[in-house]
Amino acid sequence: MAMSSLLSPLSFTVKSFPLVSLRHPSLLSLTTKLRCPKPRERRRPFTAQAKGSNSADAPDRLISAVCYFYPFFDGIQYGKYVLTQFTPMQLLIQPLVPAIRVFKSFPFNGFLVFLTLYFVVVRNRNFSRYVRFNTMQAIVLDVLLIFPDLLERSFNPRDGPGLDLVMSLDSTVFLFLLVCLIYGSSSCLLGQVPRLPIVAEAADRNQT
Repeated sequence: MAMSSLLSPLSFTVKSFPLVSLRHPSLLSLTTKLRCPKPRERRRPFTAQAKGSNSADAPDRLISAVCYFYPFFDGIQYGKYVLTQFTPMQLLIQPLVPAIRVFKSFPFNGFLVFLTLYFVVVRNRNFSRYVRFNTMQAIVLDVLLIFPDLLERSFNPRDGPGLDLVMSLDSTVFLFLLVCLIYGSSSCLLGQVPRLPIVAEAADRNQT
């Protein structure tokens, strides 16, 4: 990273050239050519910026915060075990029930929302990079739900240790989605940039 020892300016000793004046034009041009090139600037991490300001404006924050509800609504079924065992969790989700019912009312709603977010928001340069980055994070998070879904379809035990394993997996996926929703939405409302584990790198690559 640091190359201070290699980037120190070159120096010349006058003793080895006693008859040469340092004001000679050829010597000045030589020292100019031998100057060490400037080090390349490191790529700065993405910060929240919208329309040239230092922080995302209110509409960008709101749009970005709403996007994180998409993977949570799409994976709400993984909370069936947690919600039936913990009443406080039911009270936390209760205000979202009407929106979840609308989202689940049509089988292709999830796919339609995916297409809308990707082609209308992520691929649209009219939106700020802040909005497109957070929207892409929500999309990648939703795509990852394919893996637990495939596992449940291929391995669906009725009882025993297999059922305990599925319950643990579903509960872990649901809690992860809930944490991502709370962290992502609250960070966006505060104008910060949430970087979700696993999905942030993929969202960054899509923005280049």
